[in-house]
Amino acid sequence: MNTAKRIYNVLFISVFATMLGLGIVSPLLPIYAENLGATGIWLGIIFSAFALSRSVFMPIIGRISDRRGRKWIILIGMLAYAVLSLAYIIVESVYSLTAVRFAHGLASAMVVPIAMAYVADFSEKGKEGSHMGNFSISMFLGMGVGPLLGGILNDTFGLDSVFYVMAALSAFATLLVGISLPETKRGKFTVSEERTVPLREIFRLPVMRGVMVFSFISALGRGGLMVFIPVFGPFIAISPTEVGIVLSANTFLMALLQVPAGKITDSGNKIALIVVGSAIAALAIAIVPFSGSFLPLLVITSLVGIGGAIQQPAIMALTVDAGRTIGMGTSMGAYNTVFGIGMIIAPLMGGVFMDYIGIDAVFYASGAISLFGTLIFAAMMQRSARRAGRGDTPGSG
Repeated sequence: MNTAKRIYNVLFISVFATMLGLGIVSPLLPIYAENLGATGIWLGIIFSAFALSRSVFMPIIGRISDRRGRKWIILIGMLAYAVLSLAYIIVESVYSLTAVRFAHGLASAMVVPIAMAYVADFSEKGKEGSHMGNFSISMFLGMGVGPLLGGILNDTFGLDSVFYVMAALSAFATLLVGISLPETKRGKFTVSEERTVPLREIFRLPVMRGVMVFSFISALGRGGLMVFIPVFGPFIAISPTEVGIVLSANTFLMALLQVPAGKITDSGNKIALIVVGSAIAALAIAIVPFSGSFLPLLVITSLVGIGGAIQQPAIMALTVDAGRTIGMGTSMGAYNTVFGIGMIIAPLMGGVFMDYIGIDAVFYASGAISLFGTLIFAAMMQRSARRAGRGDTPGSG
């Protein structure tokens, strides 16, 4: 097996195990927080703490990885995942839970975007969509299996078992990376000659500006879905296991459709795919309150997954394109940072809507914001194409 293939396989398995561990807790954390006395606004704060630390540290960590190598950063992050998984068991208040989530976000900043940059180093020009789409399966499959497994573990063995399994999966991923992943640091194993640039260069690159605006508003609109679906579940009398199935269906579909969507991305119009996929997801989110029972909710969240699967390889392909100019770690860090900022604001905004208007308003607002963001992105990219003096859309073909 050649070195590039071995790196890909190790990262795929490791990120899958890590995201599986993270996904296990996703349908249960809102309920866990409510048992500690969290209001809707506190739910938003707890979830936003994770995104806040990711957003603060990702650009810094991404640039360090471009200059100093990637393996050691991923290794520390995965080890922290394992330790912090056990910390959830001993929290006794919303304050300590928020602190654990903040630390967990820092660990996340050291794993997923750096692994994505690692894989992007090997992406052939013209095949970014399929390559990154294939790798994204590890994340979506892990997050898809996780909620279902978490609901079953909670219903069968109790909540603590969820955190123990989460820790075991992260420990396995740490061991695998430590043993099998080579370093990218120059002089050891060089995959490309990265060029780090001043941060202001990120904002001067039209494609990267579009990516960041879309990622921010997309996260702002969709960021509350994983938080408030578990809270919405009891209103339509569905169990934690059924909530896990609903959340899993969303991400399972994203995982299963990554390969065909990636191939379409490489030969199609990336901007059109992003717009169509995002619009489908936005409209589906807005009709969540009309579900009324388990099966309709399952269908609606599946549509969100299909929309996400259509747009995800295309947005990642644009990010890889930009990374060839500004550095892969830098571009992935910027993408994930602005997405994280949206994820900070979304739960807080959703918590306010929930406390002062009602749970239904969370989904109406989220769908409207996502659709609005889609329109802004389309307008930005069209204007960028006109300025470049081209008749096609940037990122197409």
